[in-house]
Amino acid sequence: MNKIKTWARNLKKYVYVLYFAYKDPRVPWYAKVFTACVVAYAFSPIDFIPDFIPVLGYLDDIIIVPLGIKLALKMIPNAVIKDCEEKAEELMVKGKPKNWLVGTLIIIFWGIILIWGSMAIFQYIK
Repeated sequence: MNKIKTWARNLKKYVYVLYFAYKDPRVPWYAKVFTACVVAYAFSPIDFIPDFIPVLGYLDDIIIVPLGIKLALKMIPNAVIKDCEEKAEELMVKGKPKNWLVGTLIIIFWGIILIWGSMAIFQYIK
């Protein structure tokens, strides 16, 4: 059980590392794009495979996110990773900051998608 907790903590740490690396000007643009996608997917409550589907639901959390993190880390220079690891450690000790504006924008975005999808389904049913 301790191995799983350590693995999950390291996974969380590296999501924060990627978050800080995305903002670093030393990271190439293609790595920033990929890193932003990995971080957004890791923090998003929406998954490709919903968690309520037995076994497959947690597959993305166990395989897709760690694989994305690993690929993103390979694209980022080692010096940047080292700097960002220090920032991530500090953030994990202090606790993550809350950005209510970004949270609100994400909720609005998914709300619009949900409404649009519902309207499309109702148009199709008619």
